[in-house]
Amino acid sequence: MSGSILGVDIAKRKFDGVLLINGKLKHKVFTNNEEGFELLMAWLQKQNVDHVHVCLEASSTYGDELATSMHDAGHTVSIVNPARIKGFARSELLRTKNDKVDAGLIARFCHAMHPEPWAPLPPEIRTLQALVRRVDALLVMRTQELNRIETTHETVTCSIREHIAYLDQEIAKLKKQIAGHIKNDPHLRTKRDLLRSIPGIGEVTIAAILGELALFERTEEPQDLFGLLRGYLAPLVAQALPHRCPKGSSVDKLHFALALRSFAVSKDPDIGGDPGIIEKLLGDSDQRLEQVVLQDEAADFALAAAGVSGK
Repeated sequence: MSGSILGVDIAKRKFDGVLLINGKLKHKVFTNNEEGFELLMAWLQKQNVDHVHVCLEASSTYGDELATSMHDAGHTVSIVNPARIKGFARSELLRTKNDKVDAGLIARFCHAMHPEPWAPLPPEIRTLQALVRRVDALLVMRTQELNRIETTHETVTCSIREHIAYLDQEIAKLKKQIAGHIKNDPHLRTKRDLLRSIPGIGEVTIAAILGELALFERTEEPQDLFGLLRGYLAPLVAQALPHRCPKGSSVDKLHFALALRSFAVSKDPDIGGDPGIIEKLLGDSDQRLEQVVLQDEAADFALAAAGVSGK
């Protein structure tokens, strides 16, 4: 049966699914893993549902695997802004709130509003993202351990140094894996070569750009782009400031932030002459943002990384 809708309220370990079919709601809870996804497929088959429109909120990464699994199985998937769901709840005068109620609300929202379909990033981009983010996580751990050496008791100093050495090995191994992954993929390799031609852009930044800017290739409307940019730029610029960022990553993160800004300019040339665009996107969160100067190379590298031809 086609035309069915599945509203999903996602959590770290489980998710509530409410199936809207023939005007009736059916609820079931599943574990948020491969076993739970298989049980969900079996449940849908038991309900005589051969195709379903799955809808969930874009509130965390907990739903990424479920969304990808349902998309790969041939179902339509929509990931929507939680603010839209909240506004829809107000229109229903809904006051009760729990996982089952939320999943039903999402199903009714999907039925009424017909949100746009979502598609996962290509497998090679997903792999690159996972590798880059793992390196970032290990760098954070390494910085924490370095800070502990200065204040810890001498009896555990040796243990900390051994852990740092292990982290260095893992980081080096992952960086080698990232380089190999990019080299072995023709699409990523071509973009990497373009980025390498830009002065001041290193291999760490290249990997981050290739993994993250793929999100923006699908953005057509400037206002949608600015919404994405605000969410991505704010934490990146905050981390780029030396007093908030682990040592060694400030330049790379700032290059990334500037690249996204220049990509915004490429999408809407009208903002090109506005020196305060970063402040408008981020808010006046730090005086140092006023000192940021965008170079032509940054604009070129953003265009190259995103696959945009010309300004």
